Amino acid sequence: MKLLNICKGKIHRATVTECDVNYVGSIAVDQDLLDAADIVDGELVHVWNVNNGERLETYAIPAERGSGKVCLNGAAALKSNAGDKVIIAAFCLTDEPVQRKVVLVDEHNRISNKI
Repeated sequence: MKLLNICKGKIHRATVTECDVNYVGSIAVDQDLLDAADIVDGELVHVWNVNNGERLETYAIPAERGSGKVCLNGAAALKSNAGDKVIIAAFCLTDEPVQRKVVLVDEHNRISNKI
């Protein structure tokens, strides 16, 4: 069996609302956005900063539904600033077709479209 590492979900151009270097780690994301992109609590995610080109891996944790929160925590907080645009992507290893979920958001991190 050959497994491929396929993008299964992506939140495109979310706005970082805060950075907290003193938090233990991770990226906190509005639960509505996580659900729409099929990203679960604790899942490995890639975070790509559109403003400065920084790329990192961390794990997702849910923030309050409807809050629009996207908060980089711990060491990841040093790779971004509030107001930066980021792409948050999750991948899975599979030998089956995957219907990728792409979530587009507005400047307040509210879902504007799903692809």
